[in-house]
Amino acid sequence: MAGDADTAAPKVGFNKLFVMVPVMLAARKLDSEDPTTIKNLRIAYGCMQSICVSIVLYTFIKASRASTLKDNKSKVFVPAPPTPFADPNAKKKYTQIEYGAHVLSTARSLLGSTLFGVCMTVGLHIYKGMAMGLAIQTVMGPFNLIENPLVKALLMGNGIRTTDKIFDEKKLGELSNDDEVVDDTGTVISMQALKPADSFEELMLDTWDAGKRADLKLFIKAVTKTNCNQKTGEFGWTPLMILSGLASTDGTVEAIKAVIALGGNPRVTDKEGWNSIHWAAFHGSIKAAKELYEYDATLSEVKDKEGKLPLEMARQEGNKDVARYLEEVIATSASASKTEDKEGIRKRK
Repeated sequence: MAGDADTAAPKVGFNKLFVMVPVMLAARKLDSEDPTTIKNLRIAYGCMQSICVSIVLYTFIKASRASTLKDNKSKVFVPAPPTPFADPNAKKKYTQIEYGAHVLSTARSLLGSTLFGVCMTVGLHIYKGMAMGLAIQTVMGPFNLIENPLVKALLMGNGIRTTDKIFDEKKLGELSNDDEVVDDTGTVISMQALKPADSFEELMLDTWDAGKRADLKLFIKAVTKTNCNQKTGEFGWTPLMILSGLASTDGTVEAIKAVIALGGNPRVTDKEGWNSIHWAAFHGSIKAAKELYEYDATLSEVKDKEGKLPLEMARQEGNKDVARYLEEVIATSASASKTEDKEGIRKRK
């Protein structure tokens, strides 16, 4: 993926320059005194920028939502922007940042630069009578927009997903000796300082990030009676929560049984008040939901910190299989409870 991006970058730059030079030469020949020409330029610029601003606003909204998802809270290493005349033999610099935070920061930067560009172009045209800027931005606006990785991902890719590495970012295990990590001030951070103190926590997070490609056999081998209820430091995730959220991974049910057999407790909650069946409901893991409910039906009666039951969460996320299953078993349980109550009354009479 990173190699493809590197080879594609020069091509994009060449195409942009190939278009920009003729546009600038043609714009200089425009008659800025002709009312008809100015009117047509204004209409073309207004239409094109309306489309561009709409795309930018759409991107910002999608990015804002994506930045709040639990899946996007993991730390990644984003490559620093290329600088002119940089030493080609120098180490490639990466900045450590939360993935969701970087998504939101990129979207804000795009929104700000787009609105600033519109205001400047319009201001120069109104106060200075410059028509060339309208012509150039009418043509170049879409080219500048499509270079943004978020716009590419939303309009030409699969959306904002960590697995696609739309920023050419790396995870800790993917960094090499040719890479250098810096903080916000440009200070180099040693690789040793980046390594988490707990290797099992790192394995938990790597398993979650791997999704359906996760090696559950390797993960289960690392789970013991000591760490089967261990929580991750930042969000309080446990091994059972991670397994319950891996909806598309083979062997999930067997892994859940193995962790419970070691003493794993699905009633444990994370920092948002989610227990393991909340995770299954949110991520649409019907197999995990069935296994957990059969183990302990009262898991479905627990509300998170926002007051949501697992059933409500499944409905809200559109996970129809999980919602239908929980509706059926909860209704059956309620019916059985009423029957027992009636029989108890008859016996007392």
